[in-house]
Amino acid sequence: QVQLVESGGGLVQAGGSLRLSCAASGLAFTEYGMGWFRQAPGKEREFVATISWTGYTTFHAASVKGRFTVSRDNSKNTVFLQMNSLKPEDTAVYYCAADWRGVVSTHKGTYDYWGQGTQVTVSS
Repeated sequence: QVQLVESGGGLVQAGGSLRLSCAASGLAFTEYGMGWFRQAPGKEREFVATISWTGYTTFHAASVKGRFTVSRDNSKNTVFLQMNSLKPEDTAVYYCAADWRGVVSTHKGTYDYWGQGTQVTVSS
C-alpha cells in the first residue's frame, strides 16, 4: 500500500520559514518524480514545485521561485519543501504527490499518488 505522509506544516508569521517533509512508503521511491501542490480555500489545487527521480532536475512555480526549494533524500524516501520569506498568500494545504514516470511535471493529472496534506498558515 502506497503512503505519502506530509509533515512540518503550521502557523508562522509573514517572513518566516517552514520546512515540509513527505515520507513515502510502499513504492519504489527512487524511480518516482515528486511534486508539491497547494490548495487554498475556495481555490483549485495549484502546482508549487517538482523534482525528478535523481534530484538533478527541479522546477518551481513563478509565485514561489527564489523563496521555496524542493529537494529529496532517496536514502530516506523523503522529499522536502523548504519555504522561506513566507507570505499570507502562501496559506494553503500543501500536498506531495508521486509520478511513476520519474520526471518533473507541473500537471496534477500526471501524478499517481497523493498525500493527505499538511496545513500551512501564514499570518500578516
